[in-house]
Amino acid sequence: MSFSPSVTASSAGIALRSCPFSALRDVVLEEIGERVIIHGTVNSYYLKQIAQEAIIPALAGRILENQIQVIKEKAG
Repeated sequence: MSFSPSVTASSAGIALRSCPFSALRDVVLEEIGERVIIHGTVNSYYLKQIAQEAIIPALAGRILENQIQVIKEKAG
């Protein structure tokens, strides 16, 4: 998971970092004004939703943009 220096100690950043799913470590969180943007790739819509749900309680009225892409791994 990557964070800009100003975001590391934010409540949204802490919420995402404390999520127990290792697949979310590469999710990037940015805070720009009243927007919190998360992006990166995960391999399921479930993990995309988990990342979003981890951050929602820390939004404090800000807008969440979930730009995480789901890229399914090919079987075999």
